[in-house]
Amino acid sequence: MPRNKYPEETVQKILDVSLKLFLEKGYEQTTILDIVNNLGGLSRGAFYHHFKSKDEVLNALSDKMFFENNPFEQVKNEKGLNGLEKIQKVIKSQFQNQDLQEINAMTVPLANNPRILAEYIASNQSVLAPLFEELVQEAIQDGSIKNIKYPKAFSSLFAMIIDVWFMPTICPCSKEELLERLYLIKEMLDVLGVPILDEEIIQLSKHKIQQVMETIEKE
Repeated sequence: MPRNKYPEETVQKILDVSLKLFLEKGYEQTTILDIVNNLGGLSRGAFYHHFKSKDEVLNALSDKMFFENNPFEQVKNEKGLNGLEKIQKVIKSQFQNQDLQEINAMTVPLANNPRILAEYIASNQSVLAPLFEELVQEAIQDGSIKNIKYPKAFSSLFAMIIDVWFMPTICPCSKEELLERLYLIKEMLDVLGVPILDEEIIQLSKHKIQQVMETIEKE
């Protein structure tokens, strides 16, 4: 049989169908057969040619949805905002993207897989940390935050804290302990002269904590 001349179209179709099914039925309730049956004639072999598992599809969806609506790119040239305000807007925008929030909530149990966890942490440091660093450097230049001596190290640590240490499936804790981590992060940032976590972000974070802990309790 001839090989698919447009593999990217197949990948896109798999992701589109999977997103629709995950949001409609839920991740656990959607099977690979469900996905294949909605691919308009594509075979199970076509699915496995591009993805080894449903977990890989979910991770690919999370990445795709982030980069299609990359908040760092959206705020980069936004006039009227200083560097600190851009960082805050990036964080707030992640709470407002409902589909991305739902997909990210589905990925919570996957942190128990060592390979997926390792890939997640590596992506955090290779992708997210440099994006934060760019805005931190801008904030230092415009004076909206203090002149941090080690902006690269700070950005790496901040990305790790909010995406790893603040994830109870990776660093287990109770809801009360997670709230303590939130307020500790705020105090540390304020002392450093980087008041990123304003009241709106705190309230959005508390709501997110409630959702995450409810998801974990259902597992």
